[in-house]
Amino acid sequence: MQVDGREIALDKEGFLQSLDDWSEAVAAELALREGIELTPQHMEVIHLLRSFYQTYQLSPAMRPLVKYVGQHLGKDKGSSMYLLGLFPGSPAKLGSKLAGLPKPDNCL
Repeated sequence: MQVDGREIALDKEGFLQSLDDWSEAVAAELALREGIELTPQHMEVIHLLRSFYQTYQLSPAMRPLVKYVGQHLGKDKGSSMYLLGLFPGSPAKLGSKLAGLPKPDNCL
């Protein structure tokens, strides 16, 4: 994938091969490939996912993601329905992909 004149390597599922390649522009390109136009609400959660990864060295599964978002952004955003609205299908998997993180262990 090309972003800002750089070649960004992806694995077969579209996750970054190198965490260091992530930028907001990379997130936007990954999102477009998923049919999503990023909003400030998406970026708020994406930055939280990156913070979670820095703290725990793993991509969160759905339950820890919901809890973490709730702790940092409030109960209204810390819900499965809110996250599904932003990241359809599997918020933990898709959010991690857009945040440049590895696929969560328990996601198919």
